[in-house]
Amino acid sequence: MTAQSATARVDRFAPFAALVAGAVAMGISPIFVRLADVGPFTSAFWRVGLALPLLYAWTRIADGPERKAARFTKPAILAGLAFAGDLFFWHLAIVHTSVANATFFATCAPIWVVLFGWLLFGERVKANVLAGLALCLAGGAALLAQSFQLKPAGAVGDLFGVATGVFFGLYFLAVQAARKSVSAARLTFEASVVTAAILFVVAVVAEHAMWPATLGGLAALLAMAWISHTGGQGLLSIALGRLPAAFSSLVIFLEAIAAAGFGWAILGEPVSAMQALGGIAILLGIWVARPR
Repeated sequence: MTAQSATARVDRFAPFAALVAGAVAMGISPIFVRLADVGPFTSAFWRVGLALPLLYAWTRIADGPERKAARFTKPAILAGLAFAGDLFFWHLAIVHTSVANATFFATCAPIWVVLFGWLLFGERVKANVLAGLALCLAGGAALLAQSFQLKPAGAVGDLFGVATGVFFGLYFLAVQAARKSVSAARLTFEASVVTAAILFVVAVVAEHAMWPATLGGLAALLAMAWISHTGGQGLLSIALGRLPAAFSSLVIFLEAIAAAGFGWAILGEPVSAMQALGGIAILLGIWVARPR
């Protein structure tokens, strides 16, 4: 193998590696939410707000001294609005329905990526991506089948879960559009500024208490901001500069596998045979849907 061909293989693999690493980083966020002693909207704000200094430093390093001022392009603003909607409805869903229901409806985001990509941008999805999506949906259902229930009392919460998936799907499309003209660093920073501004207002109005009561809670918030947001969303922005949004949106299923794995390793939550099969189906679906 020549050095040139080896470099080409690395260039093709790097975006996918960033996608997987970002999924793992985002998948551990529920652990940090449990350990943070603040309300759900407040934790959502700090997840983004505490990441801003790191993201700004990344932007200055990546873009160089010639670009000091934020430009806030329209796609970056839309990405920030979409991510704010994603976190807002996600936390509402957790409060008004079961975690399993909220998670399942949120994992339907790739469906909305495919649908909106077709309606808004005329993007056609290949058969292998649709087949991979079907496998991932089946795997996601298997991961959550034991605790998933449809009840009239949780109908509103289920709708909040659907809204979570819609906004996350819009986030993928906005990030893909923004990456055509903006670096991953600048995009992640600008979108995070918009998201943090919105969630700050929501947290102050809904929960009032903004500060964690313990050092452990502060450590959990810092970890969530630096690992799940800076790492997770930053790596996702890198990947979406090279990979299609329809395929990249399947990362949410990897996030579910990572969350189950971290729950088992850190919190001692058992993983059933059905859940293991669901994880295998998700991995198979991502392999089937991979760009050729």
